[in-house]
This record gives sequence, C-alpha cells and structure tokens, in this order.
Amino acid sequence: MLKNNIILILVGVAGAAAQGGVPRGREPGMGLGGPNAAVRLLGAEPGRPGPVVTGAPYTADAVTEVNQVLADGNKIHQTNTTRVYRDSQGRTRREPALNALSSAAPGSTMPALAFINDPVAGVSYAVDLVNHTAAKMNLPAPPAGAPRANRPPRPSADPANVKRESLGRQLISGVPADGTRTTVTIPAGQIGNAQPIQIVSENWYAPDLQLTVLSKRSDPRSGDSVFQFNNLSRAEPPSTLFVVPADFQVTQQVRGMRMRKGGPPQ
Repeated sequence: MLKNNIILILVGVAGAAAQGGVPRGREPGMGLGGPNAAVRLLGAEPGRPGPVVTGAPYTADAVTEVNQVLADGNKIHQTNTTRVYRDSQGRTRREPALNALSSAAPGSTMPALAFINDPVAGVSYAVDLVNHTAAKMNLPAPPAGAPRANRPPRPSADPANVKRESLGRQLISGVPADGTRTTVTIPAGQIGNAQPIQIVSENWYAPDLQLTVLSKRSDPRSGDSVFQFNNLSRAEPPSTLFVVPADFQVTQQVRGMRMRKGGPPQ
C-alpha cells in the first residue's frame, strides 16, 4: 500500500517536470504534504511550470547540493541527482535518484520512479518502474502570458536593496550561458537582525535550451545551495522514454478521485 501512496503523493510534481532549474518557492529540503507525508524531497527538484519548449532536446543529470552550518557548528550536507530528458516536441521525463526520497516507514523499500510530462497529449504520468503501474493526470492549460521557461525569478525586495551584475557569457556544461549575479541586502533591523544580511544569487541561463544550467545561492540564514546540469547532451532522447509501456497498469487521477483503466472511479 505504501508504494501506491508514494505515487499519489508525487504525481503532482510530474506536472511541473523537467524543463529544468529550481522551482519557485521550493526551498532546499522542503517536504511534500507536510510532516506526515510518506516521502519528502532532499533538495529542490528541477523544473517548475512554464511554457513548453520545442526544438531543443537534451539529456542531463540535474544535481542539487545544499550545505548548511548550524549555530552549534554542526553541518548539514545534502545532494539530490535527477536524470532529466526533453525531446524536440517538448515532452519531458525525470528519474529521481532513490536517495532523493525517504520513507516515513523505517525499513520500507522505495520503488524506482519516473515522471513523464507530455504536453502533446496533455497528460503527465508518475510511473512505478518496479511494479509496472502508473498514475495519470491531465495537464492544466498553461497560464496566459507565462514567462520564458525557467527564467530565474526576480527578487521582490526593495529595488534600493538589490544589486544586479552581468557576468557575461561562458560555456557552462558545454553550452553558452549568460550569467547574472543578484545581491539582496536586508537592512539592519528589518527582520530583527542586528547587522545587514546579504543574499547572493548567481544564475547561468542557456538561451539555446531555455534552461538555467547553473545556479548558486548563498544565504546566511539557510546556507549555500548549488544547482547544476552535468553530463549534458543535446542529442534527441529515445521516444520510448516519453510513453508508458503497454503492459503497465494505468490509474487515472480525476480531481482527487482514482479511476482505474477500463473501470469506474474509486
């Protein structure tokens, strides 16, 4: 039963899959579904909702690394690697490493999962590769006037406290990328801080792929995090990666209800 619950908890993530980058509002180490959820993510998952990108296929390892030093000197280090694919039609697939997931039940065995996002068919899938099952969801229509895929969100701080610098263009993971460094200063006393706090973010955006291929963030309150695409290939991935095999049992998700293939809602 636990394996089925994992699919249901994570199926919502598939809708935001694999255009690349760190999702807005998802801080590293934040869980899904609150403290009682069956699983949680270690580090930020790549991908956030945005327009479909066509004609720019790739395959890569999306790696998120988080380092934090606690007040007592203790250190926290977390890494999360997800294999990501996108084809020329804009379909995507994510395969999170098992160490990115932890179960609430000690000793339980986590299934190998894949998340498929198919804007051509208007559906997404959370696939259990071990038990040959999949949860299917219809994709919502993209919001009108959505920003370009995976553009780093701009800070909402007072413009007087924000400094932006162009870092020029460099080859990052083998592709040309434009770099920007943003420094946000929280003045002394604004949040009870005795001294000013500086939050520094660095983003490298590849226009050809419409992806942030490298981002760094340093925040004294939460530590340092780095997101990077490694082993990036621009070859077309196999089309079989973006479909659920015919022998898998598919469960349709309809506004909170479960509907088995060929059967009534449950």
